[in-house]
Amino acid sequence: MDRGQPTRLTCTTVPVIVGVCADVELTVGEADTAVALRCGEVAVLATPRIVALAEEATMAALSGHLGAGESSVGTRVELAHLAPILIGSTVRATAVLEKTEGRRLVFNVAVTDEAGLVAAAKVTRVIVDVAKFMEKAR
Repeated sequence: MDRGQPTRLTCTTVPVIVGVCADVELTVGEADTAVALRCGEVAVLATPRIVALAEEATMAALSGHLGAGESSVGTRVELAHLAPILIGSTVRATAVLEKTEGRRLVFNVAVTDEAGLVAAAKVTRVIVDVAKFMEKAR
């Protein structure tokens, strides 16, 4: 897929480039199930665990791209959970930075297993100065 000329978002010191991506994998265990997370009554991969995996992939994509004292925080997740996944199965979340809007970063995340798409998400993160952010935390 041709993404054309990269769009650059200049943080304090390091640019974040549209198209940066990362993969993270998870082998589903008991602790990852809807039963364990108390959000369902079946022992399959829980939707909240998929959200956490998608966020982990976005963080991995940003690794090494932010300035000293900077991080990103999740502000929005839109997710479609499409397939039940059993304990012992492996899933992979692939995050791709699709758009930048100032300090706001919008990622598309696909969660897949060997049979295909498990979940699709759009994750929005905002770059923050960690010290200033923590001063505002309540």
